[in-house]
Amino acid sequence: MSDDAKPVPFYQHHVFFCLNQRPPGDRVCCADSGAQAAQEHAKRRIKTLGLAGEGKVRINKAGCLERCEQGPALVIYPEGVWYTYVDNEDIDEIIDVHIVGGKIVERLKI
Repeated sequence: MSDDAKPVPFYQHHVFFCLNQRPPGDRVCCADSGAQAAQEHAKRRIKTLGLAGEGKVRINKAGCLERCEQGPALVIYPEGVWYTYVDNEDIDEIIDVHIVGGKIVERLKI
């Protein structure tokens, strides 16, 4: 590969869910907003849709992404688009519109 060639991502979409848990009384954190359940839902849904695997979509857990006050937060690469969500319907919309449809869900973007 030449120095100016753009590398090909291993995944078409790589999704990171902040699952950070802060000590009680500290700053707000994504873990207190159901992030673990949302990440698990997204992972199941991507598998059900047949989108999981090399060259497709990967749903990952992440430590603190420093957007907790705007969260719960997730980020999708390689686009670098950040989202917040409230429930599984929001996660499904992100999957359907962004990952499958290729468009940004403006109402959930942070």
